[in-house]
Amino acid sequence: MRPLLQDQVALVTGASRGLGRFLAEYLKDHGATVVGLSRTLPEGETAFRHIPLDVTNETAVLAVIGGIAREYGRIDVVINNAGVAAMNHSLLTPTATVERLLRTNFIGTFLVSREAVRTMQRRRYGRIVNVSTVAVAMKLTGEAAYAASKSALATWTQIFAREVADFGITVNVVAPGPIETELIRNVPKATIDALVARLPIRRLSRFEDVANVVEFFCRPESDAVTGQIVYLGGVS
Repeated sequence: MRPLLQDQVALVTGASRGLGRFLAEYLKDHGATVVGLSRTLPEGETAFRHIPLDVTNETAVLAVIGGIAREYGRIDVVINNAGVAAMNHSLLTPTATVERLLRTNFIGTFLVSREAVRTMQRRRYGRIVNVSTVAVAMKLTGEAAYAASKSALATWTQIFAREVADFGITVNVVAPGPIETELIRNVPKATIDALVARLPIRRLSRFEDVANVVEFFCRPESDAVTGQIVYLGGVS
């Protein structure tokens, strides 16, 4: 059977570890040529190519995405996974934290997607998947700034999906619950347990849960699916 993404070029941001690394290897296993992008180098060997990139640096994004486009002649899939999190009451949240959240979670995704689409539109094909969080739908206290940055991402995704639909490009969101990664490593267990207890499916999200939705969005047959947000854990 022909691999799902054979002959396709896929970019994954935040690919040095955790969910991003898992997704990069997952797409590689499904036949894609994968380029991982992240500020830090992965530990050990990877099955995919890695290029250092700070997605909030517009000059660097233009150079790296442009270089990939010239080298491979195409970009078919982009998984915008790079993200940062912060939990704090709004009254205790410094402006610098809000700016960092917005720059990484929204602006970084905007920049990478915008530049990738410049190449995708030439072939009139592309799949973009942005990673969000159930914190948006659940309106979690203590995560106002974080959820706001991901809300901006979700709204932009739905509008951008309309803007690029005529190019054969789809843009969607997968929004998992908490996953055991560095993003929640410093969050008290009682806080995570309370969040999970509010989910219809009372467990942490897994890498495989996210990959399942990513695979669906990336399928050529999913060309009628765009501007959608899939929350995991039964959240709606």
